[in-house]
Amino acid sequence: MIAEQAGPHRPSVTVVIPTRDRWPRLVRTALRSALGQEGVDHEVVVVDDGSTDGTAQRLAELHEQRLRVVRHERSRGVARARNAGIAAARGEWIAFLDDDDLWSPVKLRSQLDAARAAAAVFAYAGSVWVDDELRFLHGHAIPDPSSLAPALIRWNVVWGGCSNVVARADVVRELGGFDEELAQLADWDLWIRLALAGPAVAVEDVLVALVTHRESMLLVDRRNVFLEFDRLVRKHDEAGARLDAAPDRALFARWVAGGHLRAGRRVTAARTYLRGTWSTGNVVRAAGALLGPSVMRVASTVRSRFPGGRAPGHRSATEPDWLDRYR
Repeated sequence: MIAEQAGPHRPSVTVVIPTRDRWPRLVRTALRSALGQEGVDHEVVVVDDGSTDGTAQRLAELHEQRLRVVRHERSRGVARARNAGIAAARGEWIAFLDDDDLWSPVKLRSQLDAARAAAAVFAYAGSVWVDDELRFLHGHAIPDPSSLAPALIRWNVVWGGCSNVVARADVVRELGGFDEELAQLADWDLWIRLALAGPAVAVEDVLVALVTHRESMLLVDRRNVFLEFDRLVRKHDEAGARLDAAPDRALFARWVAGGHLRAGRRVTAARTYLRGTWSTGNVVRAAGALLGPSVMRVASTVRSRFPGGRAPGHRSATEPDWLDRYR
């Protein structure tokens, strides 16, 4: 269990932002988004996880009363950093935000109102992807809260969860926060546990923009993420059996392979597709990964004809007007 930080003032929500050596991104996107929230009493806790670029000093120089900094002299990893933010949070609710993503200015207000109206323990919203120049790419369908637990056991359907989810602080602490044995899948694991602990609510509006770039964790972290997947499977085996759901290894392999492909690791991407399953769709994907972008486009057309050819949740979406304030 994670202890709550005592304090004279308890805001409605605490925003927890972990960061390490990414000051330009942090100040341009996440910090600006968090401090720019409208109509809500909130604080921002930035967990500086061993930065060497002067992040903590630069934050102190902002002289922002709503901002607090938790400093790790040595990096402890993103799950421990988020847990340190949870421990320091004074809010009734905790909102998670990655240091490179963006929020609508009414993101917190909209989600808090929806969560309280539905008596939910956590809330999520519509999200879109943008590139490093903040140009709109695509959006995602919002999962149905009424069937969220089995859907989450199968796949992480809450896109951009660590920049999307707002949860009751007491429930997050009772669940023990993020599993510190996980890195890339720690968010997926916590959303499963939240969905099993109580009801969720979805806000249909697009309130989150996820920024894709070359420094994304999926692209630069070379650890064997399949070991994390196996741990997640073991943790939720009982709940999965009860709900007749199981983590989709083939879908997971596609996600991992996509990261390798975007990082230019074509051979690793092909192997990863096949590591998930030797289904027709993944064999076609593996061939496309090896033979280049033009073949990959053809492979995309071919694989869409087979069952399970596309990951669930993809759809086009209208670019939200609020993105203009960050450009």
